[in-house]
Amino acid sequence: MTTGVRRRMGVEERRQQLIGVALELFAQRSPDEVSIDEIAAAAGISRPLVYHYFPGKLSLYEAALKRASEDLAARFVEAREGPLGSRLLRVMRRYFDFVDEHGPGFSALMRGGPAVGSSTTNALIDSVRQAAYEQILSHLGITDPPVRLELVVRSWISLAESTALIWLDGRRIPREELEVQLVHDFAALTAVSAAYDEEMRRLLHPMLAAEPAEGPFGNLAARLIALAS
Repeated sequence: MTTGVRRRMGVEERRQQLIGVALELFAQRSPDEVSIDEIAAAAGISRPLVYHYFPGKLSLYEAALKRASEDLAARFVEAREGPLGSRLLRVMRRYFDFVDEHGPGFSALMRGGPAVGSSTTNALIDSVRQAAYEQILSHLGITDPPVRLELVVRSWISLAESTALIWLDGRRIPREELEVQLVHDFAALTAVSAAYDEEMRRLLHPMLAAEPAEGPFGNLAARLIALAS
């Protein structure tokens, strides 16, 4: 018969453990509702020991947010293989996977939470949006976008955030439908912009023309034709 022996963790290992525990709790409830005592209990250590590694709840929240933001930004990484519409759909599925797994924390971040408004939090949120922006440009094969394209892409990223937040409030629409709808929204925003700007038309026409009829963009075109008729 053996007895369990608690292994002594190094400083960085303990910090990473506490961040992981905090993320798990923040995924279940808003960070506002999670106490240091709960985090300590879940980590199997005392409350004073938590403060040994983090000065306070805000610093722990920011560290957890940093890890979550890196995870969320990575959801936009997608190999440039296959039609654009299919690539964007895979991105949206991974994005909603994150939102589904970290609902309360995601909502608290975007709507207001213990660290919202701090320079660290704002920088992390901006870093996720910038990473998403750069990845979308990579999908489009464009490094120096015109102003109208920047407007479209950044507007679409904001739309994805808003859509995810509304979905979390009761999940009244199947997420699979919203994933496809957001891909359609991207196509619609680019199409409207191209209708008013020749440079946008030249940039986007070859990409959209190469989309298969059975893909997300082809499906949108068929729906619009049916609506018009």
